[in-house]
Amino acid sequence: MKANPRIAFLGTGAQGASIAADFALAGLDVTFIDQWPAHVEAMRKDGLRVHMPTRTIHTPVKALHLCEVAEIKVPFDLVFLVVKAYDTRWACELIKPVLAPDGFIVGLQNGMTHEDIAQILGRERTIGAVIQIASNMWNPGVTTRQNDHDESWFALGALDPAMQPQVEVVADILRHSGRVEVKDDIRSAKWMKLIVNAAELIPSAIIDTALNDAARLPGMLDLMRKAGYEAMEAALADGATIMPIIGMPPVMSNHPERYVDEIFEEVLKTFSREDTLTTSLQDWRKGRRAEVEEVNGWVVDTLATHGKSAPVNKRVVEIALEIEAGDLPLTNDNLSLLLQSV
Repeated sequence: MKANPRIAFLGTGAQGASIAADFALAGLDVTFIDQWPAHVEAMRKDGLRVHMPTRTIHTPVKALHLCEVAEIKVPFDLVFLVVKAYDTRWACELIKPVLAPDGFIVGLQNGMTHEDIAQILGRERTIGAVIQIASNMWNPGVTTRQNDHDESWFALGALDPAMQPQVEVVADILRHSGRVEVKDDIRSAKWMKLIVNAAELIPSAIIDTALNDAARLPGMLDLMRKAGYEAMEAALADGATIMPIIGMPPVMSNHPERYVDEIFEEVLKTFSREDTLTTSLQDWRKGRRAEVEEVNGWVVDTLATHGKSAPVNKRVVEIALEIEAGDLPLTNDNLSLLLQSV
């Protein structure tokens, strides 16, 4: 890795923009690339503003539209991919021609996207990642990050073990934005995060409710935990190892269901504010699809491969797809539909 690498963030929505802003303020050579035209134009005109719990940062940035990637002459040494999981493959094809031969791409995403990245860009250039930050964006050029650096958490790991020493260099760069751990088994770490996501993202979105409020509704916390239990069963069936993530201590429980309880409690306590909406609910309120198949659907499909069922996650997927198809309204009244699966 060069002393001053050329860095790009492909996807500068709520999460990507707030992290890339930290890089810009640190004096790094970072380019913002995004698919929302108004957002790119707002950043070009007025810079990027990031609201955090106790402070606001504002910085000028270099911002490009997707179509301008074809005009890039000097390749990037490091690309952080912060697009939706379902956008991974086309985004990798887009950035492939402008990633240096010895460069790396870091998938700061939900879901098990690392293998899709590796298929297109090579395992030796792929760094898997886990991210835990709550954020939202409703207006171009402005993002709200609900966790400052002391609460933001990342994990990184190479897919090719020979590249693991390089991950330490990338981790040092990412520490401009929060706590970073380097994992030898990033695949298991990503499974542990998927367990959390299966429990919280779509289930709370289905009832059009902030995450903490959803967990307080009668029967809802039990349902979310059961979605997590099924996800843990899928992870173990797929060969994952139980490990602490999001900064939790190594002494946390190795009992599968107790682990799910502990880590979900940590998310609600540390990473969620009273008004935190999951990324899935934000997507739906913006008229976009959420990562349904890439999270809860992944649990269903993985267990089906092993001859097992995931009734709670299956019901979550069914209801979510009805909402996305416009066949079911997005409302708190969907709670009764969800609870039928418990």
